Amino acid sequence: IMDKKTVSAFFDSLADSWDNDMIKVQWKIDKILDVAEVTEGKTVLDVACGTGVLIPDYLKRNVEKCVAVDISERMIEIAKIKFSQNDNIELLCADAEQYEFSEKFDCIVIYNAFPHFADREQLFKNLSKCLKNGGRITIAHGMSREALIKHHSGSAEKISTILPEAENLAEIMKVYFNTDTIISTDEIYIVSGNKC
Repeated sequence: IMDKKTVSAFFDSLADSWDNDMIKVQWKIDKILDVAEVTEGKTVLDVACGTGVLIPDYLKRNVEKCVAVDISERMIEIAKIKFSQNDNIELLCADAEQYEFSEKFDCIVIYNAFPHFADREQLFKNLSKCLKNGGRITIAHGMSREALIKHHSGSAEKISTILPEAENLAEIMKVYFNTDTIISTDEIYIVSGNKC
């Protein structure tokens, strides 16, 4: 099983070059956030937010509030520097599998991060508690499943699990969510559902 200290240390070590190394394809982000139903006035929980990669997109969509959480202290430090002017952005260094969120959200987004969670069952169980009824959870990657598995086969292997086939992930999620969107192409991977 992946050790969480190893995961956080790995991402701490990458944090300072994260934004420079980031490949962000806008149409993919737009597609993901459309599926995630991130729209004006919504509250968003961004799980494994890194340096706040998606925060500018949430702001552009006029969300009411975004709570962004990451297990890496250094990632959160950098995100705080970038978004300290924004009253509606809250940044937390925490483990999303265990952390008890004090509020409920309209949208939960896990972008480019899902394989780094060792206990998926626990993650979904915990996140289902802080998603509003009718709210939506979206797990997405800006690349295909195959490309991602290849991407993680090097130094990230020790801190990654294999991303399941989209259909399989939808099945796993069905315990807690009504999974209704499965997109798995050469360019993008999205599994999304709402809380019934």
